Amino acid sequence: MAPTPGGRRRTRVHVVSDVHGNARDLARAGEGADALICLGDLVLFLDYADHSRGIFPDLFGTENADRIVELRTARRFEEARAFGARLWAGLDQDRATAIEKAVRKQYAELFAAFPTPTYATYGNVDMPPLWQEYAGPGTTVLDGQRAEIGGWTFGFVGGGLRTPMRTPYEIDDEEYEAKIEAVGEVDVLCTHIPPEVPELVYDTVARRFERGSRALLDAIRRTRPRYALFGHVHQPLARRMRIGATECVNVGHFASSGRPWALEW
Repeated sequence: MAPTPGGRRRTRVHVVSDVHGNARDLARAGEGADALICLGDLVLFLDYADHSRGIFPDLFGTENADRIVELRTARRFEEARAFGARLWAGLDQDRATAIEKAVRKQYAELFAAFPTPTYATYGNVDMPPLWQEYAGPGTTVLDGQRAEIGGWTFGFVGGGLRTPMRTPYEIDDEEYEAKIEAVGEVDVLCTHIPPEVPELVYDTVARRFERGSRALLDAIRRTRPRYALFGHVHQPLARRMRIGATECVNVGHFASSGRPWALEW
């Protein structure tokens, strides 16, 4: 914490989301901050900008990665699932075993890169049951829970809502709303997905609306936190907007930028 001219010590927090395998920059993300907050999506399953990177191309090659990205981008999800099923059927090991092995390798590197202290919640592509194995004593994992940092109360809600993509940590709207309610009134509301506002959920490169949360939007309007911080949408139409008293901020696609978003008070 840095002192202010009046003698009060200021707090600086760095916030990242959508790390997607970028351990190199993650190791530096906490420099100059009193704490790091991570809003999830540590795993890199498939890099839509570079189809040679991620678990999928490691298993099936870049050409097959090109094809599945083409199908998903065209929203031909049933064809994409059928194509993927044929590839998985040709593996020597079952799908769950292959994915868990690859995810464990990524988690070992990424959790080792977290500075102390780190406060983290899950993204929709994460595998929550594995986190406690890799989170060291300096990393606090929260989901539907609160933490105090520098005199402010932070609430954390992880995961995403159901989509045709069927990523690992998608939950029902009712379960997500219950976690929002459990957090209650906070100074900063930290989630992986944004509130359901068209400008915040539309991805200008993927050219589609991602899923945001109506319950989150309602909670922002009702409880009026100072900030609502989130990620999930990599290239949003709007990176920030004010909803009533709350500044809503997409903290950025850390995998590509390598830069945290800073909050100081």
